[in-house]
Amino acid sequence: MLRQLVAALALVVGTPAIAQDAATVVSSEAALAQDAAEVARVRGIDATAALRLLKAQAASVSATEWVEGQYRDRLSGISIERDGAVTVLLTGRQPVADGEVRDGDIVVPIRFRTGAKATRTELLGAIAAHQAAIRAMLVRPPAMGVDARRGELLVLVGASDAAGDTAALRRRIEDLAGVPVRIATTGRPDLDLAGEVVGGSRLIGPDPITGRRYFCTTGYVVTDGAQTGIVTAAHCPDTLEHIAKDGTRTPLTFIGQWGWGFHDVQVNASPEATLPLFHPDAARTALRPVEGQRSRVGTRVGDIVCHRGESSGYSCAEVEMVDFAPSGDLCGGPCLPTWVAVAGPGCRGGDSGGPVFIGTTAVGIVKGGSYRPDGSCVSYYYMSLDYLPNGWRLVRSVPPDTPSTVIPAQARIHMR
Repeated sequence: MLRQLVAALALVVGTPAIAQDAATVVSSEAALAQDAAEVARVRGIDATAALRLLKAQAASVSATEWVEGQYRDRLSGISIERDGAVTVLLTGRQPVADGEVRDGDIVVPIRFRTGAKATRTELLGAIAAHQAAIRAMLVRPPAMGVDARRGELLVLVGASDAAGDTAALRRRIEDLAGVPVRIATTGRPDLDLAGEVVGGSRLIGPDPITGRRYFCTTGYVVTDGAQTGIVTAAHCPDTLEHIAKDGTRTPLTFIGQWGWGFHDVQVNASPEATLPLFHPDAARTALRPVEGQRSRVGTRVGDIVCHRGESSGYSCAEVEMVDFAPSGDLCGGPCLPTWVAVAGPGCRGGDSGGPVFIGTTAVGIVKGGSYRPDGSCVSYYYMSLDYLPNGWRLVRSVPPDTPSTVIPAQARIHMR
């Protein structure tokens, strides 16, 4: 079923060392400035303000990790507002004083809200315990996730289910799950970003059953300590060939694929995939080094991330959910709520496996997306690099154990 849904893949994105094609390697400052320019374009704000926003986003990561640990028993959700401020939603009515994070001239407000009806742990527990029963209530298995801004279980239904009595459906799910529920629809079911059948693209491979050749996008260079390779989506063909910008073809050896529950990742090895670089731009005229890795825990609703897909090119948008379970059976069965959903419109078929990043920090690889009836992208979702296969890790230009200069969150957060 998975192979049938994923029809085409083989487009490469940022395959570092397989072929640099004389692309320019940019600095971390230049990379962040490029992302800021895209954010400024999308939001209609000044580029300087957009750059400050991205710096504030990075400055608050460790602080929100500290907040999550400090208020774990009451935490319903953490989100980033459009001005860069952090909102923390807690259960109960006991107030918590607002605070702020200071990092040089960057000051990030932290605002606490109370009154949520369920914690994040309870919402995730409701999905785990009742996902099958909720799916059985509907014509088509829905997507589900935790709405961190409202402290609710969000159930995304298809058009046929949305045409029914959604108020009654919401009450049934709430009675079953014991947590607040919101029903919404994307207007079209989720599909893997398999792309159209093409030839002569970037990363091409044949379907083992039909023999037709499909394309997708590669993400990052990885290593198991003995060999190196690239990652892409597990629903790509096993046998892949990298097509460089100048047309050079490099066969990639299939190592393995992991495509169940919380995984959609495949590793193909090549002795030429060694440098920690990726292409962020549509034309592949630039290369960025991989200097850091952002975890799913360190990703908040409202954060801005960027991605590069061979079909859609380069775009930046806001994270909508960090606890998202795509609809249907795209994970070898029901998906777990471990995926991160990002707002459109920057996604198209052929983007599967592509890198998600901010500046020179690697974040994840694209799995799939949701589309409106006119084909426009509603949102896409990605697998965090936390879930790389056991034994494999990201190749970075800066060793992971390099001492950090970041001030510990508890030393930087000031409660009022």
